[in-house]
Amino acid sequence: MAQEEKPKFDASTFILDHIADSHEWHLLTLKDGRNVALYLPVILYTKEKGFDIFSSRKLAHGNIYKGYKLEEEGDLKGKIVSVHEAGGVDEENLPLDLSMTKTVVGMLAAALIGLWLFISLSRSYRKTGISHPKGIQSFLEPAVLFVRDDIAIPNIGEERYEKYMPYLLSVFFFILINNLMGLIPFPPPFGANVTGNIALTFVLALCTFLITQFSGNKTYWKHIIAAPGVPLWLLPVMIPVEVIGLISKPFALMIRLFANITAGHIIVLSLLCLIFIFDSLAIAPISIIFVIFMDCLELLVAFLQAYIFTLLSALFISMAVPSEHH
Repeated sequence: MAQEEKPKFDASTFILDHIADSHEWHLLTLKDGRNVALYLPVILYTKEKGFDIFSSRKLAHGNIYKGYKLEEEGDLKGKIVSVHEAGGVDEENLPLDLSMTKTVVGMLAAALIGLWLFISLSRSYRKTGISHPKGIQSFLEPAVLFVRDDIAIPNIGEERYEKYMPYLLSVFFFILINNLMGLIPFPPPFGANVTGNIALTFVLALCTFLITQFSGNKTYWKHIIAAPGVPLWLLPVMIPVEVIGLISKPFALMIRLFANITAGHIIVLSLLCLIFIFDSLAIAPISIIFVIFMDCLELLVAFLQAYIFTLLSALFISMAVPSEHH
């Protein structure tokens, strides 16, 4: 009797499933091939039905529930769609998806951790006052002073930096916490590729863009609309160039953070996949050594990307509030 052929390991599917957002949190795969997962809440809204709230378990394995289906292929892969009675996708009545996905849960967890850290820091200061840092103060105070003294003041200036410190501190610690949480594979909410989600990096970059534009003084807008020293006949060329520059700055912020974090996750997962691709434990020590090395490098990248995003945000804001004599 011929032995049943072992299914070939698909590394690309494994990697993409782990870095992509989803409505469930995969925990482990049993010997019989069954997956153990944490199913997250699905929150949908349509004009006809209003709000529908249920577990994503109802949509697992291609099931249809209440006229909804989790699409597993095509352009709508990974999205919850409405289906006709015959089972086809009703593209004209796609539901508004407000579900708690991996990215949303990871983001909320990072926000709660940040709140806990800074509320604890505030209580510590109220008890001890301005003194030698103790406990959580000794961990957070150097980071706060670093953002103030090495990012905000040198770029924005001592006269204006206090106005933007809340945003710069928030974005620095939010990115840093999410980056660090993404390096810890287990348990949930750790391991989510939050800052490797381009939608989230887009919103962060958009915040920097809006703050920059609303902070712009007349000198800033004059340089964009009618740059001093530029001949009138050249303005129709220079104005579009300046507008493109306004958009390219936040675009660079968005892509840099997204690409660096996603690339790091892909490399680590690719090194782990070598064990299963070669189907040999002999390759495991080499693979694990390189994974540990990459994790150490990713730890550096986690801090570096939080620093770069905050630094460039401060730099773009400083360009919008130049001194009048400049």
